[in-house]
Amino acid sequence: MRLELRVRKSLGAFRLDAVLETDDDRVGLFGPSACGKSTIVGVLAGLIPPDEGRIAFGGETLFDRHAGIDVPPERRRIAVVSQRPHLFPHLDVKRNLLYGKHRRRGEGRSIPFDPVVEVLELGSLLDRRVHRLSGGERQRVALGRALLSGPRMILLDEPLSGLDDPLKYRIIPYLRNTFETFEVPFLFISHSVMEMRLLSRRVFTMENGRIVEETEPEDLAVRRMGTGGGPYTNLLRLSCPRRRDGLAIYRWGDAELAIASDAGPREKVFELPSGSIILMRGHPGAVSARNLLPCRVERLHDLGSRAGIELSCGKERLIAEVMRETARELEILPGISIYAAIKASAFREMF
Repeated sequence: MRLELRVRKSLGAFRLDAVLETDDDRVGLFGPSACGKSTIVGVLAGLIPPDEGRIAFGGETLFDRHAGIDVPPERRRIAVVSQRPHLFPHLDVKRNLLYGKHRRRGEGRSIPFDPVVEVLELGSLLDRRVHRLSGGERQRVALGRALLSGPRMILLDEPLSGLDDPLKYRIIPYLRNTFETFEVPFLFISHSVMEMRLLSRRVFTMENGRIVEETEPEDLAVRRMGTGGGPYTNLLRLSCPRRRDGLAIYRWGDAELAIASDAGPREKVFELPSGSIILMRGHPGAVSARNLLPCRVERLHDLGSRAGIELSCGKERLIAEVMRETARELEILPGISIYAAIKASAFREMF
Protein backbone atom coordinates (compact mmCIF):
# COMPACT_ATOMS: atom_id res chain seq x y z
CA MET A 1 0.00 0.00 0.00
CA ARG A 2 1.21 3.48 -0.80
CA LEU A 3 2.15 5.75 2.07
CA GLU A 4 2.37 9.51 1.54
CA LEU A 5 3.42 11.83 4.33
CA ARG A 6 4.19 15.56 4.06
CA VAL A 7 3.95 17.21 7.46
CA ARG A 8 5.33 20.00 9.61
CA LYS A 9 5.20 20.09 13.38
CA SER A 10 6.83 22.34 15.99
CA LEU A 11 7.43 20.90 19.45
CA GLY A 12 9.22 23.53 21.51
CA ALA A 13 12.58 24.16 19.87
CA PHE A 14 12.27 21.03 17.69
CA ARG A 15 10.77 21.30 14.19
CA LEU A 16 9.65 18.37 12.07
CA ASP A 17 9.54 19.05 8.33
CA ALA A 18 9.30 15.62 6.72
CA VAL A 19 8.40 14.14 3.35
CA LEU A 20 8.09 10.35 3.00
CA GLU A 21 6.54 8.55 0.04
CA THR A 22 6.80 4.82 -0.61
CA ASP A 23 5.01 1.83 -2.14
CA ASP A 24 7.10 -0.68 -0.21
CA ASP A 25 5.61 -2.56 2.74
CA ARG A 26 8.90 -3.25 4.58
CA VAL A 27 10.19 0.23 5.33
CA GLY A 28 12.85 1.38 7.79
CA LEU A 29 13.18 4.83 9.35
CA PHE A 30 16.78 5.32 10.47
CA GLY A 31 18.48 8.05 12.42
CA PRO A 32 20.03 9.07 15.76
CA SER A 33 18.10 9.78 18.94
CA ALA A 34 15.98 12.96 18.95
CA CYS A 35 16.01 13.33 15.16
CA GLY A 36 12.22 13.00 14.86
CA LYS A 37 11.60 9.30 14.26
CA SER A 38 9.15 8.88 17.14
CA THR A 39 7.37 12.09 16.13
CA ILE A 40 6.74 10.50 12.73
CA VAL A 41 5.21 7.53 14.57
CA GLY A 42 2.97 9.88 16.54
CA VAL A 43 1.66 11.78 13.53
CA LEU A 44 1.06 8.57 11.53
CA ALA A 45 -0.83 6.92 14.39
CA GLY A 46 -2.90 10.06 14.97
CA LEU A 47 -1.44 10.71 18.42
CA ILE A 48 0.33 13.96 17.46
CA PRO A 49 -1.58 16.44 15.24
CA PRO A 50 0.67 18.06 12.61
CA ASP A 51 0.63 21.84 12.31
CA GLU A 52 0.19 21.48 8.57
CA GLY A 53 0.48 18.93 5.79
CA ARG A 54 -1.16 15.76 4.55
CA ILE A 55 -0.99 12.02 5.33
CA ALA A 56 -2.50 9.32 3.11
CA PHE A 57 -2.25 5.54 3.31
CA GLY A 58 -3.72 2.97 0.96
CA GLY A 59 -5.58 5.64 -0.97
CA GLU A 60 -7.30 7.06 2.13
CA THR A 61 -6.50 10.53 3.42
CA LEU A 62 -5.81 10.31 7.15
CA PHE A 63 -4.88 13.95 7.69
CA ASP A 64 -5.19 17.08 5.59
CA ARG A 65 -5.00 20.41 7.35
CA HIS A 66 -6.43 22.41 4.44
CA ALA A 67 -9.32 19.98 3.86
CA GLY A 68 -10.10 19.73 7.58
CA ILE A 69 -9.51 15.95 7.67
CA ASP A 70 -8.09 14.31 10.81
CA VAL A 71 -9.10 10.65 11.12
CA PRO A 72 -9.02 9.68 14.82
CA PRO A 73 -6.44 7.06 15.94
CA GLU A 74 -8.96 4.25 16.47
CA ARG A 75 -10.20 4.56 12.88
CA ARG A 76 -6.78 4.68 11.26
CA ARG A 77 -6.13 1.00 12.13
CA ILE A 78 -2.40 1.68 12.54
CA ALA A 79 -0.95 -0.29 15.46
CA VAL A 80 2.14 0.75 17.41
CA VAL A 81 4.65 -1.61 19.06
CA SER A 82 7.20 0.35 21.07
CA GLN A 83 10.33 -0.34 23.10
CA ARG A 84 8.15 -0.83 26.17
CA PRO A 85 5.31 -3.25 25.32
CA HIS A 86 2.74 -1.69 27.74
CA LEU A 87 0.95 -4.96 28.43
CA PHE A 88 -1.87 -5.11 30.99
CA PRO A 89 -0.31 -6.46 34.20
CA HIS A 90 -3.64 -7.69 35.62
CA LEU A 91 -4.28 -9.93 32.58
CA ASP A 92 -2.54 -13.13 31.53
CA VAL A 93 -1.00 -13.50 28.06
CA LYS A 94 -4.13 -14.93 26.44
CA ARG A 95 -6.34 -12.09 27.66
CA ASN A 96 -3.73 -9.52 26.60
CA LEU A 97 -3.84 -11.02 23.12
CA LEU A 98 -7.62 -11.18 23.04
CA TYR A 99 -7.80 -7.52 24.05
CA GLY A 100 -6.30 -6.71 20.67
CA LYS A 101 -8.88 -8.91 18.92
CA HIS A 102 -11.78 -7.37 20.84
CA ARG A 103 -10.55 -3.89 19.88
CA ARG A 104 -10.69 -4.73 16.18
CA ARG A 105 -13.28 -2.70 14.33
CA GLY A 106 -15.70 -4.41 11.98
CA GLU A 107 -13.96 -3.20 8.82
CA GLY A 108 -10.75 -4.66 7.51
CA ARG A 109 -8.99 -7.96 7.81
CA SER A 110 -9.45 -10.30 10.77
CA ILE A 111 -6.32 -12.31 11.66
CA PRO A 112 -7.19 -15.59 13.46
CA PHE A 113 -5.96 -16.15 17.01
CA ASP A 114 -4.38 -19.61 16.63
CA PRO A 115 -2.04 -18.81 13.70
CA VAL A 116 -0.71 -15.74 15.57
CA VAL A 117 -0.02 -17.88 18.65
CA GLU A 118 1.70 -20.49 16.48
CA VAL A 119 3.95 -18.11 14.52
CA LEU A 120 5.02 -16.23 17.64
CA GLU A 121 5.35 -19.47 19.67
CA LEU A 122 3.14 -18.20 22.48
CA GLY A 123 1.22 -21.43 23.18
CA SER A 124 3.13 -22.31 26.34
CA LEU A 125 2.75 -18.74 27.67
CA LEU A 126 -1.01 -18.21 27.35
CA ASP A 127 -1.78 -18.73 31.04
CA ARG A 128 1.26 -16.80 32.29
CA ARG A 129 0.99 -13.38 33.93
CA VAL A 130 2.91 -10.47 32.42
CA HIS A 131 5.34 -10.09 35.35
CA ARG A 132 6.62 -13.61 34.69
CA LEU A 133 7.59 -12.88 31.07
CA SER A 134 11.08 -12.10 29.81
CA GLY A 135 11.72 -8.98 27.76
CA GLY A 136 11.64 -10.93 24.51
CA GLU A 137 8.43 -12.72 25.47
CA ARG A 138 6.76 -9.40 26.25
CA GLN A 139 7.67 -8.06 22.82
CA ARG A 140 6.22 -11.15 21.15
CA VAL A 141 2.96 -10.74 23.09
CA ALA A 142 2.81 -7.04 22.20
CA LEU A 143 3.31 -7.89 18.52
CA GLY A 144 0.62 -10.58 18.70
CA ARG A 145 -1.83 -8.16 20.34
CA ALA A 146 -1.12 -5.58 17.61
CA LEU A 147 -1.71 -8.17 14.85
CA LEU A 148 -4.99 -9.36 16.34
CA SER A 149 -6.34 -5.81 16.26
CA GLY A 150 -6.51 -6.17 12.45
CA PRO A 151 -4.18 -3.29 11.52
CA ARG A 152 -3.52 -2.01 8.05
CA MET A 153 0.00 -1.13 9.18
CA ILE A 154 2.21 -1.68 12.22
CA LEU A 155 4.66 0.96 13.45
CA LEU A 156 7.61 -0.64 15.25
CA ASP A 157 9.13 2.14 17.34
CA GLU A 158 12.59 0.97 18.49
CA PRO A 159 11.16 -2.40 19.67
CA LEU A 160 14.62 -3.98 20.02
CA SER A 161 16.59 -1.14 21.59
CA GLY A 162 16.17 -2.39 25.16
CA LEU A 163 17.43 -5.90 24.37
CA ASP A 164 20.99 -7.22 24.31
CA ASP A 165 22.30 -8.71 21.05
CA PRO A 166 21.65 -12.42 21.81
CA LEU A 167 18.03 -11.70 22.75
CA LYS A 168 17.63 -9.25 19.88
CA TYR A 169 18.71 -11.90 17.37
CA ARG A 170 16.20 -14.33 18.86
CA ILE A 171 13.38 -11.82 18.40
CA ILE A 172 14.22 -10.77 14.82
CA PRO A 173 13.20 -14.14 13.27
CA TYR A 174 9.79 -13.81 14.95
CA LEU A 175 9.39 -10.36 13.40
CA ARG A 176 10.45 -11.58 9.96
CA ASN A 177 8.22 -14.67 10.06
CA THR A 178 5.25 -12.69 11.35
CA PHE A 179 5.26 -10.11 8.57
CA GLU A 180 5.96 -12.70 5.88
CA THR A 181 3.07 -14.87 7.12
CA PHE A 182 0.41 -12.21 7.66
CA GLU A 183 1.56 -9.69 5.02
CA VAL A 184 0.97 -6.62 7.16
CA PRO A 185 2.97 -3.54 6.06
CA PHE A 186 5.29 -2.10 8.66
CA LEU A 187 7.44 0.94 9.34
CA PHE A 188 10.43 -0.07 11.47
CA ILE A 189 12.12 2.69 13.46
CA SER A 190 15.68 2.23 14.71
CA HIS A 191 19.12 3.81 15.04
CA SER A 192 20.80 0.45 14.28
CA VAL A 193 22.15 -0.18 10.79
CA MET A 194 22.21 -3.93 11.45
CA GLU A 195 18.51 -3.95 12.37
CA MET A 196 17.74 -2.03 9.17
CA ARG A 197 19.63 -4.63 7.14
CA LEU A 198 17.85 -7.56 8.77
CA LEU A 199 14.29 -6.25 8.62
CA SER A 200 13.82 -3.54 5.95
CA ARG A 201 13.77 -3.40 2.17
CA ARG A 202 13.87 0.39 1.87
CA VAL A 203 15.35 2.83 4.38
CA PHE A 204 14.62 6.52 4.94
CA THR A 205 17.29 8.37 6.91
CA MET A 206 16.34 11.24 9.23
CA GLU A 207 18.46 14.12 10.49
CA ASN A 208 17.26 17.09 12.54
CA GLY A 209 13.58 16.61 11.77
CA ARG A 210 14.03 16.02 8.03
CA ILE A 211 14.18 12.92 5.86
CA VAL A 212 17.44 13.36 3.97
CA GLU A 213 17.84 10.11 2.05
CA GLU A 214 16.05 7.05 0.69
CA THR A 215 18.19 4.00 -0.03
CA GLU A 216 18.56 0.23 0.25
CA PRO A 217 19.77 -1.19 3.58
CA GLU A 218 23.03 -2.57 2.18
CA ASP A 219 23.93 0.74 0.57
CA LEU A 220 23.29 2.44 3.91
CA ALA A 221 25.63 -0.01 5.65
CA VAL A 222 28.42 0.47 3.11
CA ARG A 223 28.26 4.26 3.25
CA ARG A 224 28.35 4.27 7.05
CA MET A 225 31.49 2.17 7.34
CA GLY A 226 34.05 3.87 9.54
CA THR A 227 31.58 6.39 11.00
CA GLY A 228 31.68 5.08 14.55
CA GLY A 229 29.39 2.11 14.07
CA GLY A 230 32.24 -0.42 14.16
CA PRO A 231 33.66 -2.58 11.34
CA TYR A 232 31.45 -3.65 8.47
CA THR A 233 29.78 -7.05 8.84
CA ASN A 234 28.90 -9.16 5.81
CA LEU A 235 25.50 -10.87 6.06
CA LEU A 236 24.92 -14.13 4.20
CA ARG A 237 21.56 -15.89 3.92
CA LEU A 238 22.24 -19.57 3.25
CA SER A 239 20.19 -22.77 3.21
CA CYS A 240 20.22 -26.50 2.44
CA PRO A 241 23.83 -27.42 3.22
CA ARG A 242 25.46 -30.78 2.73
CA ARG A 243 27.88 -32.20 5.26
CA ARG A 244 31.58 -32.80 4.63
CA ASP A 245 34.26 -33.53 7.21
CA GLY A 246 32.14 -32.08 10.00
CA LEU A 247 31.47 -28.82 8.12
CA ALA A 248 28.31 -27.43 6.53
CA ILE A 249 28.85 -26.81 2.80
CA TYR A 250 26.55 -24.13 1.42
CA ARG A 251 26.01 -23.05 -2.14
CA TRP A 252 26.74 -19.32 -2.43
CA GLY A 253 26.28 -17.93 -5.92
CA ASP A 254 28.71 -19.79 -8.19
CA ALA A 255 30.88 -20.94 -5.28
CA GLU A 256 30.62 -23.07 -2.15
CA LEU A 257 31.30 -22.00 1.43
CA ALA A 258 32.52 -24.36 4.15
CA ILE A 259 31.18 -23.23 7.53
CA ALA A 260 31.69 -24.66 11.01
CA SER A 261 27.98 -25.06 11.82
CA ASP A 262 25.44 -27.72 12.72
CA ALA A 263 22.69 -25.83 10.86
CA GLY A 264 19.88 -27.81 9.25
CA PRO A 265 18.18 -27.29 5.87
CA ARG A 266 16.24 -24.12 6.78
CA GLU A 267 17.61 -20.73 5.78
CA LYS A 268 20.15 -19.33 8.22
CA VAL A 269 21.68 -15.90 8.46
CA PHE A 270 25.43 -15.81 9.10
CA GLU A 271 27.59 -12.81 9.82
CA LEU A 272 31.16 -12.55 8.57
CA PRO A 273 33.29 -9.69 9.94
CA SER A 274 35.07 -7.76 7.21
CA GLY A 275 38.34 -8.08 9.15
CA SER A 276 38.16 -11.90 9.00
CA ILE A 277 38.74 -11.98 5.24
CA ILE A 278 42.39 -12.43 4.20
CA LEU A 279 43.31 -11.02 0.77
CA MET A 280 46.00 -12.44 -1.54
CA ARG A 281 47.14 -11.18 -4.94
CA GLY A 282 47.95 -14.66 -6.27
CA HIS A 283 46.75 -18.21 -5.68
CA PRO A 284 48.52 -19.39 -2.52
CA GLY A 285 48.78 -23.01 -3.63
CA ALA A 286 48.01 -24.23 -0.11
CA VAL A 287 46.20 -22.42 2.68
CA SER A 288 44.70 -23.54 6.00
CA ALA A 289 41.48 -21.58 5.46
CA ARG A 290 38.72 -23.82 4.10
CA ASN A 291 37.39 -21.13 1.74
CA LEU A 292 39.44 -19.61 -1.07
CA LEU A 293 37.39 -17.42 -3.39
CA PRO A 294 38.55 -15.76 -6.63
CA CYS A 295 37.22 -12.20 -6.63
CA ARG A 296 37.44 -8.89 -8.40
CA VAL A 297 38.01 -5.59 -6.61
CA GLU A 298 35.13 -3.23 -7.35
CA ARG A 299 35.69 -0.26 -5.03
CA LEU A 300 37.88 0.98 -2.21
CA HIS A 301 36.46 2.84 0.79
CA ASP A 302 38.63 5.17 2.86
CA LEU A 303 38.20 4.27 6.54
CA GLY A 304 41.01 6.38 7.94
CA SER A 305 43.86 4.05 8.93
CA ARG A 306 42.04 1.16 7.27
CA ALA A 307 40.57 0.48 3.85
CA GLY A 308 37.31 -1.24 2.97
CA ILE A 309 37.74 -3.43 -0.11
CA GLU A 310 34.48 -4.14 -1.97
CA LEU A 311 34.72 -7.47 -3.80
CA SER A 312 32.55 -9.18 -6.39
CA CYS A 313 32.81 -12.96 -6.06
CA GLY A 314 30.89 -14.14 -9.07
CA LYS A 315 27.34 -12.86 -8.54
CA GLU A 316 27.86 -12.25 -4.83
CA ARG A 317 29.52 -9.42 -2.92
CA LEU A 318 31.81 -9.21 0.09
CA ILE A 319 33.59 -6.39 1.85
CA ALA A 320 37.01 -7.00 3.39
CA GLU A 321 38.80 -4.57 5.67
CA VAL A 322 42.60 -4.23 5.82
CA MET A 323 45.13 -1.66 6.98
CA ARG A 324 45.74 1.09 4.38
CA GLU A 325 49.44 0.16 4.34
CA THR A 326 48.48 -3.43 3.49
CA ALA A 327 46.30 -2.22 0.61
CA ARG A 328 49.23 -0.18 -0.75
CA GLU A 329 51.69 -3.07 -0.42
CA LEU A 330 49.36 -5.45 -2.24
CA GLU A 331 48.64 -2.73 -4.85
CA ILE A 332 44.92 -3.27 -4.42
CA LEU A 333 43.05 -1.18 -6.99
CA PRO A 334 39.60 -1.39 -8.60
CA GLY A 335 39.54 -3.93 -11.42
CA ILE A 336 42.27 -6.28 -10.23
CA SER A 337 41.75 -9.98 -9.50
CA ILE A 338 42.37 -11.14 -5.95
CA TYR A 339 41.77 -14.14 -3.72
CA ALA A 340 39.78 -14.00 -0.50
CA ALA A 341 40.63 -16.63 2.12
CA ILE A 342 38.11 -17.25 4.92
CA LYS A 343 38.30 -19.72 7.78
CA ALA A 344 35.29 -21.97 8.31
CA SER A 345 35.16 -20.75 11.92
CA ALA A 346 34.96 -17.07 10.90
CA PHE A 347 31.22 -17.29 10.20
CA ARG A 348 28.82 -16.72 13.11
CA GLU A 349 25.27 -18.01 12.95
CA MET A 350 22.87 -15.20 13.90
CA PHE A 351 19.56 -17.06 13.53
